[in-house]
Amino acid sequence: MSISLHKLRICLVGPIAPPAGGMANQTRQLLELLRQDGAEVELVAVNAPYQPAFVGKIPGLRALFRLVPYLYRLFRACGRAQVVHIMANSGWSWHLFAAPALWLAHLRCTPVIVNYRGGHADSFFARSWRSVNFSLRHASAIVVPSVFLQQVFNRYQQADNAVPLAIVPNILDQQLFYPRPPAAQSNNSQDITVSPHCIVTRNLETIYDVATSITAFAQLKQDHPDATLTIAGSGPLLSQLQQQVQQLKLENAVKFAGRLSAEQMAQLYRSADIMLNSSLVDNSPNSIIEALACAVPVVSSNVGGISHLVRHRHDALLFNAGDSQAMYQLASEVLQNASLRQQLISNGLSNSQRFYWPEVKQRLAQQYHAAMQQQESGK
Repeated sequence: MSISLHKLRICLVGPIAPPAGGMANQTRQLLELLRQDGAEVELVAVNAPYQPAFVGKIPGLRALFRLVPYLYRLFRACGRAQVVHIMANSGWSWHLFAAPALWLAHLRCTPVIVNYRGGHADSFFARSWRSVNFSLRHASAIVVPSVFLQQVFNRYQQADNAVPLAIVPNILDQQLFYPRPPAAQSNNSQDITVSPHCIVTRNLETIYDVATSITAFAQLKQDHPDATLTIAGSGPLLSQLQQQVQQLKLENAVKFAGRLSAEQMAQLYRSADIMLNSSLVDNSPNSIIEALACAVPVVSSNVGGISHLVRHRHDALLFNAGDSQAMYQLASEVLQNASLRQQLISNGLSNSQRFYWPEVKQRLAQQYHAAMQQQESGK
């Protein structure tokens, strides 16, 4: 039975771009899609622009100028909402933004859904579970995007006082992420082994280990001299990775595209022949989901929740993190084995369907209404 979101008043708490990371993109998509379905959504950004702008250059003071307005907006929004949806992450993000949101919603007697995500959850809980749980007990439910995070929570929650836990997948915008037209696929298949286009769509940060993907591509290019690599993302390791490219004499083959809009990213996927992902820590990365939906074979490290997202040799090829040789060999296999490539594409497209909004919407709507009913029965 379909559950309506029409006129439901939701306070959505989460990050906005910039920076445009996975959580910011999910927050943006959720906001837009909820409103399209008639929900009345008030967004409280955890990283709203500093007012005045120059405060952002003053360490210490900028934290105060962001936190105080955030708490004020949050207090008011919680009072107007029927349910609060918190996009939560590990580390200081939890302590500064998610935990206060739980307490303020509790103070305003508004039910809360904690949408927890992030590959660092296990190590964060190992250090801070007592304080996390102290706030988390005020949640009506926890929703996580993967079996991996569900298992992490189950290891820490006590069965006798556990907060209800459900899996609600990440959202995939099916109007944006879709395969290239069949005619283009046919034309491109003739060029794959001659001039394959590889892509990396992760930020340039240590945990994503883009260096391993570059090393693997350098080996791949020895077999395919016309191969190219586009790296879409930004981050503190840009200059270091550019130096690596220069040392490997790949300047003419590797393009650092920087941060792309969602529309540009979708176009990049449809131009690609392989997506390379060599992350060291991960949960349920949107980049893999988006690649699957655009019919791009994925070669990825097998870390965190990735093995719950895709299966080796079914809809992706997986290798041990940091092993550039294994990554190169699997990428070569995709290029040389047409039947394997088609199998990965077909199964990947089927896998991606569970992330479409109609499916995710119903799961979220069930959580919202259950939280409100729980709140009403507890009064």
